[in-house]
Amino acid sequence: MIALLVRDLRIATRAGGGFGLGLAFFLILVVLVPLGVGPEADRLAPIAPGILWVGALLACLLSLDRIFALDYEDGSLDILATAPVPLEAVVALKALAHWITTGLPLTLAAPVLGVLMHLPREGYAWLVLSLAVGTPALSMIGAFGAALTVGLRRGGLLLSLLVLPLYVPTLIYGTEVVRRGAEGLATATPLLLLGGITAGAAGLLPFAAAAALRVNLR
Repeated sequence: MIALLVRDLRIATRAGGGFGLGLAFFLILVVLVPLGVGPEADRLAPIAPGILWVGALLACLLSLDRIFALDYEDGSLDILATAPVPLEAVVALKALAHWITTGLPLTLAAPVLGVLMHLPREGYAWLVLSLAVGTPALSMIGAFGAALTVGLRRGGLLLSLLVLPLYVPTLIYGTEVVRRGAEGLATATPLLLLGGITAGAAGLLPFAAAAALRVNLR
């Protein structure tokens, strides 16, 4: 299982593997927003939590189609489906590899980009914490969507349409954690709900994604 995780990380970091693509998109979005709405702090600060979380969400979305597509094209997915390792574990490892190469860099870079959005100082720690708790759910939900659309031609658009509605609760609670933290309000409720979404996705979606893969590989 560790070898599979290392293999996916190596594929992601190769040229064309998608590593850094989400981070570059995140940076471009955060740079363009002040140019569009104005650089004034009183304009950017109220919308900073939402913009930063939307940017992270869309950045995670960019590389979802790569989770299973490369393995499907070269036949590795058929081998993994018949390997001694449970397919549910394979799905979980691929979601973890996606988070390490996409969600984790976004989480670490978010405070720097928060400066560009004039995020209040009190919100930086909550921004990092909310992304650390919420982005694994984005990767797991994305893996489920990728399993549903694997093998489809031009399935990227369909994948986006399937996954984006499922991302909405994570977006709402993640943004609320940052907003409340920046305003000095209690953050326990949205943070617990955000953690519950991640725990539920990690516990249930590997089984749903594995079932979808078995259907698509028949």
